[in-house]
Amino acid sequence: MTAASTRRRLPLAGVTVAVILAIAALVLGILRPWSGAPSSDPVGAAASNDSAVAIAPAPLLLPEDPTVLVFGDSWTYGSAATEPTLGYAYVLADLLDGETIVNGVRGSGYLKPGLDGPAFGERIAALDPGLAPDLVVMQGSINDREQGAAGYREAVDAAWDAMSAKYPDATIVILGPAPHELPVGAGTARIDVDLGELAAARGWWYISPIADGWISTQNYLSVIDVDLGRRHPSTDGHRYLAEKVAAALAELGDAPVTEAGSETAPEQ
Repeated sequence: MTAASTRRRLPLAGVTVAVILAIAALVLGILRPWSGAPSSDPVGAAASNDSAVAIAPAPLLLPEDPTVLVFGDSWTYGSAATEPTLGYAYVLADLLDGETIVNGVRGSGYLKPGLDGPAFGERIAALDPGLAPDLVVMQGSINDREQGAAGYREAVDAAWDAMSAKYPDATIVILGPAPHELPVGAGTARIDVDLGELAAARGWWYISPIADGWISTQNYLSVIDVDLGRRHPSTDGHRYLAEKVAAALAELGDAPVTEAGSETAPEQ
């Protein structure tokens, strides 16, 4: 006798019980929608659902001789280079065969005012709307690492809204914080995660020097000036960073257009 025929010959009482149990399970499922597929990481599950419908950033397409606004903190300023104009943001111009407009304020962040100017939001408000960059690279900042998480994401969103409103025709790429010390501190790691998630929510490219291992124990002392430079990149370190940024931007130009979360989606 086959299993199928066995099921057909169940007593009526058994069928009735089975039907009642099935209806009960259906009702419970409706009344408890949170009890779907089990997950040990509800936050991760929510993020996965969000990423499934998000659209990945389009490939980065720059014209010949692009104009690039590089906006950030002391690393963008060129601190610890022999001359600030040997900083990565200036060196980047030749690597992109274009022009860079450098706007770096030492000590500044999305929440923290700098030594030579205010926090990012106020600085963006003061930018010349006539600059008309093809690309905006927003760098950093580790300077917010001790400010705490409260209000951070809101400040980031407000600054990004202001930058995109000021230069609506520009592509904006977010360059996350690079570690000034190893191991990477908890505050810096939090900033890296926050910026990456906020950029992904907008469909913007995010470059993470931390995730990509730009600065490691193997090259730390050749990139970072730990003495007079007070843990900023040396002149050679700035050139190295410029090369890494240029290479990362080139990779964004080769990225396929697809839905984030699919097998061929580019990493954020």
